Amino acid sequence: STMRKRKTADSPHSSTDLSEGKEKLRLKKEVGLISGVSFIAGTMIGSGIFMSPEWVLHQMGSPASSLLIWAACGLLATFGALSYAEIGTIIKESGGDYIYILRIFGPFPAFLFAYTSVILVRPAGLAAVCLSFAEYAVAPFYPGCSSPQVVIKCAAAACILLLTIINCLNVRLATSVMNIFTAAKLLALLVIVVGGLVLLAKGQTQSFQNAFQNTTAGIGVVGAAFYQGLWSYDGWNNLNYITEELKKPEVTLPRAVMIAIPLVTGLYLLVNVSYLAAMTPSELLSSGAVAVTWGDKVLGSWAWLISLSVALSTFGSANGTFFSGGRVCYVAAREGHMPDILSMAHVRCLTPSPALLFTSAVSLIMIISGSFTSIVNFFSFIAWLFYGMTISGLLYLKIKKPELPRSYKVPIIIPIIVLMAAVYLVLAPIIDQPQIEILYIVVFIFSGIILYFPLVHFKWHPRFLQTVTLHLQLFLEVAPTTRDAD
Repeated sequence: STMRKRKTADSPHSSTDLSEGKEKLRLKKEVGLISGVSFIAGTMIGSGIFMSPEWVLHQMGSPASSLLIWAACGLLATFGALSYAEIGTIIKESGGDYIYILRIFGPFPAFLFAYTSVILVRPAGLAAVCLSFAEYAVAPFYPGCSSPQVVIKCAAAACILLLTIINCLNVRLATSVMNIFTAAKLLALLVIVVGGLVLLAKGQTQSFQNAFQNTTAGIGVVGAAFYQGLWSYDGWNNLNYITEELKKPEVTLPRAVMIAIPLVTGLYLLVNVSYLAAMTPSELLSSGAVAVTWGDKVLGSWAWLISLSVALSTFGSANGTFFSGGRVCYVAAREGHMPDILSMAHVRCLTPSPALLFTSAVSLIMIISGSFTSIVNFFSFIAWLFYGMTISGLLYLKIKKPELPRSYKVPIIIPIIVLMAAVYLVLAPIIDQPQIEILYIVVFIFSGIILYFPLVHFKWHPRFLQTVTLHLQLFLEVAPTTRDAD
């Protein structure tokens, strides 16, 4: 069978000698439907919708074509999430793409995904979102001039440390923060939507006359516009990373997806219409921060509300990114692809605190160095490379393993469309505008081979690492965990 057998509940890689004879820890099922919806929507709605419209319009050249890109991105995210919902009801384990690639394709590609995600993609994404938060949070203290970089970096670091404390203390606390901030950002987007509808009612429709005029076309241009739009939709598959913490995952996962992503897509389209009602395309293109310019034009003296909303929005999105990113690290360690200590949970808080602390530490290094910007620009390239692999795995299961029990089935045409889109999004920038950074990323991904064979394949574990693990286990008050049997 190509589906790899699951390991026994007690991973042989865990330091089980400390807790033999005792009941194993497991993460609590704390996430219900409302928290699931807010987790998806809250992670998706970050700084993107407040910043990306300018870049999508820049690539496409006309208001109508840019709106089509936003709608197409929403449709692609919905199709992708529905496909992931089916695979999540077949393989009911946390870890998202990592665990699906592991169970279907085996340990080597799964390790490369975990290595790339844990060391580069997740920390870089978290650092970028926290820097966006910091820019908006400190801007009111420096009116009329740009904020000092050292202040922005300190605020971003403080944001990461606060998120670390929240997520290490309690899963329910982290989901409560997510619910509150999601409500706040939805309210902010509704203000922009209502403001736009009022402007349209007053007859400000000049941006929508000859709306397709100046449209640009081309494989690379459309691909670049999709990258900008999809950055704002990133997070559509985040619920798959915490499957073991969902209440009734076979029901909650598909329902949360069907509610959250169409909701976000509709809001994004209406917000873009509102921007275009308040500004001409040329004004929108010259705006450094679209939402702030919109606030200055429409809200007047209340424009500060938009800056506050963007700060709240990015903080909530960072919380979601951090929450799911820690789970990838935790699950990979549980499968023996990361150091044992990262697979453990706090004995009282029942949170994967070592994995969260590791993710936090790598993100802080990226903020301090500030050299991750070019990598973040190619975030979508890496993401869609692995999304394509996961979707091809789902198609394999649908065709070769139809007998596997699943509570939800997606029509086969949907994952086929997502796979075609993934291939396009990976190849389009390489064919149209090859850049050396893409080569660097590919080299980085395959540099994981150096670690895989000695540490994972041949299971070479230096004795000093076992001693370090033991001391860290005592210091952090953590113990090995087990997954749910179902």
